[in-house]
Order: sequence, then C-alpha cells, then structure tokens
Amino acid sequence: MYYVSMKDHEIGRNLATEQYLMNNVEFDEPLVLFYYEEPCIIVGRNQNTLEEINADYVREHNITVTRRLSGGGAVYQDLGNLCFSFVVDSDSQEFGDFKTFTQPIIDVLHDMGATTATVSGRNDLLVDGKKFSGNAMYSRNGKTFSHGTLMLNVDLNVVPNALTVPTDKIASKGIKSVRSRVTNLRPFLAPEYQNISVPEFRDKLLTELFKVDSLAEIADKEYKVSPEQQKAIDKIYEDYYANWDWVYGKSPEFSVKRRQHFDMGTIDARLLVTDGHIQTIKFFGDFFGSGNVADIEKALTGVRYDHDELTNKLADVDLNRYFTGIPREAIIDLIAE
Repeated sequence: MYYVSMKDHEIGRNLATEQYLMNNVEFDEPLVLFYYEEPCIIVGRNQNTLEEINADYVREHNITVTRRLSGGGAVYQDLGNLCFSFVVDSDSQEFGDFKTFTQPIIDVLHDMGATTATVSGRNDLLVDGKKFSGNAMYSRNGKTFSHGTLMLNVDLNVVPNALTVPTDKIASKGIKSVRSRVTNLRPFLAPEYQNISVPEFRDKLLTELFKVDSLAEIADKEYKVSPEQQKAIDKIYEDYYANWDWVYGKSPEFSVKRRQHFDMGTIDARLLVTDGHIQTIKFFGDFFGSGNVADIEKALTGVRYDHDELTNKLADVDLNRYFTGIPREAIIDLIAE
C-alpha cells in the first residue's frame, strides 16, 4: 500500500489530486490518501447544490462549496475533520462495499478507545448510535475510490446552519441528503487521545494501517506529486472544483419559490432553473410600481442563478420603478437567497 498526506487545506485542490491520482497514475498496490481542509461543503454528484446549502449563511461565513464526483449526500467539513480515501482496482472490490473499505479504520478507532464505533447502514460510521463519518464511492477506468470523513473535532454548531434549507423554497429531482444525528469522535477516545490533533490523528491511522511504529519506517511508501503532475492537478481544479458550472450548473432542473412581505407590499417570485441558469421567472404580489415587471422577468431570463451575477445584471436597473419603496438589496436577496 502507498499513501499520500496532502499538504493543501482547500477541498477543491484535494479532490483534484484524488481524481488525478486515480485516473492517471498506475499503482501496483492500493493507495490511501488523507487530507483536511478549511470550512467547506461538498455536495454529491447528483444533488441540487442550492437545495442542500443555506446560501446566505455560506456566503456570510466564507464557506467554500464544491461538488464531488461520487454520489451520496452533502457534508460539512472544517479543520477538525479528517478525510480518507482508498483507491483500488475495481475488480478487487465490489462497488458499494463500504464495510470492507472502512473496517480497517474502525479497527484503529477501537484500539484508540472508541469501542462502540461501527459500520451502519449503507455508508455511515456510527459511535454510540451517532454518525461521525459519511462515505461515498466512485468507479472509472478500472479503478474505484472510496472516500469518507472522520469528524474528530468539527464545529457542530455550524452544521445545522450551513446545511439547512427551508423545504418549501426549492423543489427538484436531485438526490436529497438525509440528516442524521452527528457527533465528534474525540469524546469517545481513550484519555491519552482526548487532545489529539488532526495531523496526529492522521499519523496514528497511518502507522496502524501499515502496522509500524513510525512514519519513518514507511518513507518509501509515501507517494509525492511531481511539479508536472501538479500542473495537471491544477487544471482539474479549475475545470471542476473551482468551476461554477460544475458546482451549481450541474444541478438538476429545479423550481424556486420566494415570498416575502415588505411595508410596501408582498413579492412572490417563482423561478425555474435549468443548468444553473434562470429559464423562467415570474413575479406576483400586491406591490406597486410604475414599470411593468415583465421587463425584469425578461432581463433575468437566461442569467446565471447566483447572487453576485444577479446583482451585476440589475446594477443599472431602477428597481424602484417596478417595486416602489422596497430596497434594491432586499429584492435581490429575495430572488437569490
């Protein structure tokens, strides 16, 4: 087995590295990768991104949002979470067999004191009945990777704020996440591991997986990306994980309903979004205006469904002519909340 300990803390770059190593490097043994990153949300391949995130909260707290290649639900991560990924030949492992991939991790956690850790259901890891890990899988060109999270010391106060979306606002055919009771692993570890850091946790897992006492003993098993390979990884990052069309535009067609009462009337906006762009938009309500809102509807048709994009598109439009007495910022926030 070979291993990679990623130095970057940006989720998109780590996912790009994972993708490159899976698709472009031939290993004669399985590969395991470990990485951890700044606050981010990663949605599954078949999900509607906006249906999974609280866009206002995410924007206000500078939380990175991206989409992964594998299926499954949305997850929140920060520097208190450790990600792991196993890459193997597809014919060596049955697709969907998460237990075989995750059992070595469970065994190490038992040794560290979390004796109630177990594989549960399709792809979750639980401790004392609470979820601390979600896993997903992707297969292509004869290779399969199975990656998952390990919540060691994540800020759990952020999770319900970042991932909660009012159910009456967006409707689509995307795969919805199933919200579970989540917990951190640290409280369940033995006393000597109560203050373990994420890098220390990563190194502990590595030494146990390789059955050695120190990383120095497996220095020849560490795979390091070359400068030329890094250029290819950077290209994947730009094409996928930092690409708005991949993160948002790949969402299934979805409808949006936005309704809010203001002192000068109520606005009820209905939108149909396809490939991340507004296909149709209609305004209803008892608001006043000397202009015809059909002008606004026409102007926004085909525009990317993104708060900044809508702000720029309407920058030179006198919205007071159409929604008299209602602040410009409030109207844009209503449409693209």
